[in-house]
Amino acid sequence: MTEDIHPALELTDLDAEQLLGRAMRNSLIVGVAGSLALLIASGWRNAAMLMVGALISAASIMEWQRLARIIKAKLDNQKTPRSAPAVVVFFVLRLTIFAGVIYGSLKCFQGSAIALLCGLGLAALTLLWEAIRLLLD
Repeated sequence: MTEDIHPALELTDLDAEQLLGRAMRNSLIVGVAGSLALLIASGWRNAAMLMVGALISAASIMEWQRLARIIKAKLDNQKTPRSAPAVVVFFVLRLTIFAGVIYGSLKCFQGSAIALLCGLGLAALTLLWEAIRLLLD
């Protein structure tokens, strides 16, 4: 009796890389479309807040993609890339920068914090969407 292995368990590194790439692309697409809708519906301030959140979401996915490469190299007992310490330092630095951008956008744009939170949630939403697509295939 043979048991079928679910495709999600056979996820290769290339598949994971592509999944994160699609999630980053989809975050940007949904962010731009949502910002245009908010621009028409409620003005530029809320549209700017949503776009800031979407850009931070896409950048966060990109950072996780870089960290995943380093972790994968460690788990596969490969030589750690020379840029590994820089990636970790820039990860922490970017978290600080993202916090500053969030604070600055709240102060400067004076738009809805809900729009910003929706933009920030796009990363989780698009990653969830891609994971569901993977499980259904």
